[in-house]
Amino acid sequence: MSVTEPKNRPPRPHTLAGVSMRDLLASCAAAEAVSTPPRLPDPALEDRPVEHPKAA
Repeated sequence: MSVTEPKNRPPRPHTLAGVSMRDLLASCAAAEAVSTPPRLPDPALEDRPVEHPKAA
């Protein structure tokens, strides 16, 4: 037991961090988006010419 803990309180088997599930899932999605490298371009699409609309 640490010096700062009250002595009359029984130890808790687990404690809650106070973070909502929505915030936890949002932080996981943000971390995945930041850490995932961008996809490589599709080689089948690189050979096709770009079609531009005709001017009126």
